[in-house]
Amino acid sequence: MDFLQTDIQRIQGLGPKWKALFAEDMDIVTFDDLLQLYPYKYVDRSHIYRICDITNNMPYVQLCGRFLTCELIGTGRQMRMSALFTDGTGQIEIVWFKGLNYVKQQVNTNDEFMLFGKPTAFNGRYNIVHPELERADKAQLSAGTLQPFYNTSERMKKVGLNSKAIQKLMNQLFNVQLQGSVPDTLPRRILEGYHLINRSTALRILHFPQNSRELEQATFRMKFEELFFVQLGILKNRNVNRHKQVGVKLSSVGALLNDFYKNHKPFEPTNAQKRVVKEIWADIQSGHQMNRLIQGDVGSGKTLVALMAMLIMVGNKLQCCMMAPTEILATQHYEGLSAFVRNMPVRIELLTGSTKKKDRTQLLADLAEGKIDILVGTHALIEDTVVYQNLGLAIVDEQHRFGVQQRAKLWGKATIPPHILVMTATPIPRTLAMTVYGDLDVSIIDELPPGRKPVRTEHYFHYKRNNLNQFVYQQLKMGRQVYVVYPLIEESERLDFKNLTEGFEYMKSAFPEFNVCMVHGKMKPEEKDAAMQDFVSGRAHIMVATTVIEVGVNVPNASVMIIESAERFGLSQLHQLRGRVGRGADQSYCILMTSPELGNETRQRMQIMVDSTDGFRIAEADLQLRGPGNIDGTQQSGLPFTLHIADLAKDAQLVAYTREVAEKVLAEDPLLQAPDNQGMVERLKVLNNSSINWSIIS
Repeated sequence: MDFLQTDIQRIQGLGPKWKALFAEDMDIVTFDDLLQLYPYKYVDRSHIYRICDITNNMPYVQLCGRFLTCELIGTGRQMRMSALFTDGTGQIEIVWFKGLNYVKQQVNTNDEFMLFGKPTAFNGRYNIVHPELERADKAQLSAGTLQPFYNTSERMKKVGLNSKAIQKLMNQLFNVQLQGSVPDTLPRRILEGYHLINRSTALRILHFPQNSRELEQATFRMKFEELFFVQLGILKNRNVNRHKQVGVKLSSVGALLNDFYKNHKPFEPTNAQKRVVKEIWADIQSGHQMNRLIQGDVGSGKTLVALMAMLIMVGNKLQCCMMAPTEILATQHYEGLSAFVRNMPVRIELLTGSTKKKDRTQLLADLAEGKIDILVGTHALIEDTVVYQNLGLAIVDEQHRFGVQQRAKLWGKATIPPHILVMTATPIPRTLAMTVYGDLDVSIIDELPPGRKPVRTEHYFHYKRNNLNQFVYQQLKMGRQVYVVYPLIEESERLDFKNLTEGFEYMKSAFPEFNVCMVHGKMKPEEKDAAMQDFVSGRAHIMVATTVIEVGVNVPNASVMIIESAERFGLSQLHQLRGRVGRGADQSYCILMTSPELGNETRQRMQIMVDSTDGFRIAEADLQLRGPGNIDGTQQSGLPFTLHIADLAKDAQLVAYTREVAEKVLAEDPLLQAPDNQGMVERLKVLNNSSINWSIIS
């Protein structure tokens, strides 16, 4: 394995300039890195087309023939090389705009050439711009095979490091440096048990395929390996953590939870809520630290489940904390939890950056003495001055909004690490959850409380604005409230702010008898809170806002959500915004406003929103349409690992399959100590030192 970590500059023909570009633009430093630069597509070079058969819908063609003419046309920057090529069935123009001196040396009218490129129609005739060109007697290596195409950057192309050059480097790497053999990463029992070809064969086929059947076999092998090691690393890390981390062990749920359930619960919990509480209780009884993710759709009742978990702790004389990413959301949790336990002997307090110094001093003193049972707040909860007497449970809402170090500070607030409960209102497809949250046990609340009416979603084009205004007016006259949300994208923040303020002025002029407020991220906290409070109290009837209201505003009287330029949002974010309405007993509506000029994918997204209110179905569709980079509708740095060939959306079944294989391996050897597993351990070390950061998932 060590040999694969050799510097790529050892490859003949790869100098310092190319080495630097590989490192800077592609993150490729070693032989192993280069081997994992898989082609993004393959083109069949086994067929030679006739010029007379060329049509508009052909992506690439391979021609064999001779040049009739070749001449320079134009001057200066307008100069180009134009040639006429024939195969006896017709003629086609060949054009070059770059590398004209090189082309002039290569092209002659005596030799037969193999020409490969994409035909386009121009002025009623077909031409090919910048084709691949080889003399026919030297083109036999590529003819009759699938030709790989590699992604490169513009900087790389400018110095000749294009797809063709990478193909030559791969040939050099395989046949000279590696001498045709690459060590395997999987033991024989897995290769034979799951009918996998060896790694060396698979890599050779991927870079030098002869036919589509063997390419399919090689692709499966390397996708299996990639996803298997992601799952193995995550699960092994979980095993190690569980082996090390002892948790607070309780033997009784305590009188407090029983009292709440019998006398104070606001409604009968759904079967899904009951199931998740039982899963939490099983963790707490185990003696190991709980690390559990609760996924629940908008309005599914995650907060009630979190409270019941906290009441188990408080009933056993332990403290709890709940950390939220914004003051608005923290305040909402504080008010909601306080309402649930209003008539119970449970003290809940709120700590945020806005807490006054005098109140903070008293609060921190009471917390250290154990007088506060539940502390709700923002990242203020992890400050050094915050000391708990006996923290037993830490709950983090919307974990992805906190960094690893922030969360780690929270875990360090107790001698015995507290049990961890993570909540997310973004339904995550199972395939993504088992990788992104791979070392958390996942609980899903997939049932909504009874009596909630589904939000009706409609798609309007801008020219239907008058119809929409009439509908909004009717809702306002009935005493309802309305959200109007505008996208805010950092790259064009000035333009977005202009749209927001224009929208604010428009709503004021369109509905002069109603009060309109505006909320956006650039406002001072006190201004934002005042505007929010106007809307919550009902003094403002219409709120014009950016996505700052995606989480944290709970106004049961708001029945209409208008999302402007809805095409600029991901499905998951649209679903989150829609969740701001439908919180009362009245029928609620979500209006998606777009221009009529939409691409097919955007039309699909709008239709999915109209057809479904199921957050998990929407998350699956979002993953299929946009890939895993946008986990919650806002662009994340993405996954804590790099996938070179597998795709979490397209390879969902393989993700689950490799998960099962990894679980089986670790069931037999939890810490991978058996001699037969040492090759896998070495591979995990390589991945751990490069692209995979297992600690991010904890």
